[in-house]
Amino acid sequence: MRIERLFAVFIIAIAAVAQSKPAADLIITHAKVWSVDQAHPSAQAVAVLGDRIVAVGSAADVDAWRGPHTHVLNAGGKLLLPGFNDAHVHFVMGGEQLESVQLNDATSPEEFAGRIAERAGKTSKEEWIRGGNWDETKWNPATLPTKELIDKLTPNTAVFVVRYDGHMGLANSVALRLAGITAQTPDPPGGVIVRDAQGNPTGILKDAATEYVNRVIPPMSHEQRLRTIRHALAHAASLGVTSIADMNDEYSDSYADIEAYSELLEQGELTARVYVAPSISDWPDQAKIGLRHAFGSSYLRVGALKGFADGSLGSRTAYFFEPFDDDPSNRGLLRAQMQPLSAMRERMMRADASGLQVSMHAIGDQAISMVLDLYSEVEKSHGAGDRRFRIEHAQHMAAKDFDRFRQLHVIASVQPTHAIDDGRWAETRIGHDRASRTYAFRTFLNHGVRLAFGTDWEVAPLDPMLTIYAAVTRATLDGKRPGGWFPEQKLTVPEAVEAYTMGSAYAEFQDKEKGSITPGKLADMVLVSDDLFTIAPAKIREVKVLKTIVGGKIVFGQSP
Repeated sequence: MRIERLFAVFIIAIAAVAQSKPAADLIITHAKVWSVDQAHPSAQAVAVLGDRIVAVGSAADVDAWRGPHTHVLNAGGKLLLPGFNDAHVHFVMGGEQLESVQLNDATSPEEFAGRIAERAGKTSKEEWIRGGNWDETKWNPATLPTKELIDKLTPNTAVFVVRYDGHMGLANSVALRLAGITAQTPDPPGGVIVRDAQGNPTGILKDAATEYVNRVIPPMSHEQRLRTIRHALAHAASLGVTSIADMNDEYSDSYADIEAYSELLEQGELTARVYVAPSISDWPDQAKIGLRHAFGSSYLRVGALKGFADGSLGSRTAYFFEPFDDDPSNRGLLRAQMQPLSAMRERMMRADASGLQVSMHAIGDQAISMVLDLYSEVEKSHGAGDRRFRIEHAQHMAAKDFDRFRQLHVIASVQPTHAIDDGRWAETRIGHDRASRTYAFRTFLNHGVRLAFGTDWEVAPLDPMLTIYAAVTRATLDGKRPGGWFPEQKLTVPEAVEAYTMGSAYAEFQDKEKGSITPGKLADMVLVSDDLFTIAPAKIREVKVLKTIVGGKIVFGQSP
């Protein structure tokens, strides 16, 4: 009898333990789950406890996690994906652009000037007119603007509006005077002051020359920075972007940004996960206190560095082995950080020895090749290791360098929307042969190179649907190549989604923490209006985000 009683007590105890299993905080059910987890690629439901995924499977299996206080979200058969992880943004500048004069869709110099004049009428004399993201290739003829276009409209207001690639800007005479730029001002290393036939500045400044103006623009206050980041976070949430890599642009204050992110995190307002990459020139700041790659919390991390090798194709400052087809005297610009090359080599060596991750902006084929040379030297000097070197943009490849990417395990951090934008005019600048190795996503994958997707926002829209559409269709924005610009470089939708989730997570040493809908990982997910995998590729850009979930919390598309 005593044994029977003990057995009964044991059974009761087991039942009590079973009943004590914590209930999920959130269950998403009746979804079409695309997990990006090769072991379990699809499911119908997901359970979340705290900020982690605890179960993925059938609706019946996951329902076992339901408790009296579980919030149950019926997805109605809609597609559930891992949250999008943008591998390359300029987040504060993107937030500023949301609040700035909009020039990107101006279709003529007159419209460009008119929008600046309208903004000047609403701007105090103490403020600058900035932003813009203008694109002269949408004008006929496609000529660069000059200060004369806007001077009479802005006699007392400083103007510095940037080209959408971020490598060129137009300053009016007020801004040039404040910056001290005259006919006698020399071109800085890695930059150009464009001049007229008499040698006077036209107002166009390229790459490092923009620093003359940037250094006299009043700095953003802390409160302005907080407001701008809040605006950017809301925009990101509305698009399903749950993580970003915030890349230094040489003229931003990465440490002031980190301070603002930290304050927002403390206040519970940081609704996207942030990995900040300050300038590689500042590598001692992190090394001297022992920080290493991906140091920090699940929401805010540092340990990456960003350097610049060259400029951009649009500004004709990308650095090539051969001259531009439409500018035979010009091969582009090697940025100041690469002059002398020994200085960049020293930065990389010391940063790598400190355990920091190095990311390099490189667009032209020679710039990319030079960065690969430097990465190779670091590996030879320090030995093999899990460095996850990155090349940001990696746009115009020399044929010989695809294999070197793979051999050195370099990540291609790419932005597909640039391909369908540049595809309108790129061949006039670099010819058909070089263009065939431009935004060569398929060739990268065929060579075993890891891709990480991003947008380069504010240079291009932050919208992941436009990015996936670009990678899958390669249909140029002018509508002239609906079948795709170099269609042999197209990706499939699963490949594009993986590059945007697991690929970007891997690029920041977080592939074990996020990037797929897998038990144990962070509960970052996005529910979308249409099935990307079955609709016509041309329709992908029209897909909308219904709900964005970060750490198990709905940050966009709140339930009624």
